[in-house]
Amino acid sequence: MAAGDVLQLTRDLIARPSVTPLDEGCQQLLAQRLEAAGFICETLVYGDVTNLWARRGTATPLLVFAGHTDVVPTGPLERWGSDPFIPTERDGKLYGRGAADMKTSIAAFVVAAEEFIANRPNHDGSIGLLITSDEEGPSVNGTVKVCQELQQRDVAMDYCIVGEPTSVEHLGDTLKNGRRGSLSGRLTVKGKQGHVAYPQLARNPIHLLAPALVELTTQHWDDGNEYFPPTTFQVSNLHAGTGASNVVPGTAVLDFNFRFSTASTPGNLQERVDTILNTHGLDYDVEWILGGEPFLTPKGELSTAMTAAIAAETGVAAQLSTTGGTSDGRFIARICPQVVEFGPINASIHQINEHVRLDTLEPLKNIYRRTLELLLPLRT
Repeated sequence: MAAGDVLQLTRDLIARPSVTPLDEGCQQLLAQRLEAAGFICETLVYGDVTNLWARRGTATPLLVFAGHTDVVPTGPLERWGSDPFIPTERDGKLYGRGAADMKTSIAAFVVAAEEFIANRPNHDGSIGLLITSDEEGPSVNGTVKVCQELQQRDVAMDYCIVGEPTSVEHLGDTLKNGRRGSLSGRLTVKGKQGHVAYPQLARNPIHLLAPALVELTTQHWDDGNEYFPPTTFQVSNLHAGTGASNVVPGTAVLDFNFRFSTASTPGNLQERVDTILNTHGLDYDVEWILGGEPFLTPKGELSTAMTAAIAAETGVAAQLSTTGGTSDGRFIARICPQVVEFGPINASIHQINEHVRLDTLEPLKNIYRRTLELLLPLRT
């Protein structure tokens, strides 16, 4: 394999059926190449999750590429145009599970680092890679654990590029410099079960919940800020009843989620929900799950370097964005002051016939390499 062949490395990674939390040898393949380029590679296993930490050099600044080798399940195989774990090229695209999310980015990371080191072996600073097989799953034994380990070792990251597929219409049009937080709740409203013909002997929790739910769904939670849109509240599930048409249910269970900006806090949102529920006199319990805190990297050296690299390679002016779901960037931001996400077009991620455009592979790799050149110059 030629050092610059991003396509071949991407194909090799796709061919490994690394459905969460499996890695299926992807990280071993990467480690072999990185070691040949002078990286010291370490496998960190937590539970059933395999993680790779690789670093070349000890000087500062340390620029880290982060990503995940695990992929989501394929869905119905018969709906794919080709086997999702046999990388297939057709119509100018490379098809396979993980093509866009995010094995192409990982291949581009590695080849970009190889080219950069070959051209500038005496570069300033250090290069790291943090690769997990637990991003698409519960995310408890992956990047978060590696970051905790690095923190205990006093490893200080200066910059981190997460290879999430961020581009929307064209490669380079969107650069994520943060993500909203995720706060989920399960609300149980208590009533009294009874016969629908005798409502005076029952308390219908659906009826009791309805006015409060209207207020929750129409509440203005915050205005967002320069980088974040306003916080949103969405209901995902509502369960009540026994299945019988003549029984008033005894409880109603509502699942909901906040995607919140740095203009709100989990504690503040919880307090406001309680206030609304109490105002309506409900007998209730709420179970809260904080999926992730919001993180934000204001405009700085990393975003400036990446937007310059994108413009130089594609002619596209990248826009900073904080949209989308959560990512492992939320864990890395705890130990790294500048974290951005950048990768391929995201239109097919998690879908049947996931793919990347073949003509974006080399430009993606070149953008990563140009960013290295801008942030880790030759030693003088």
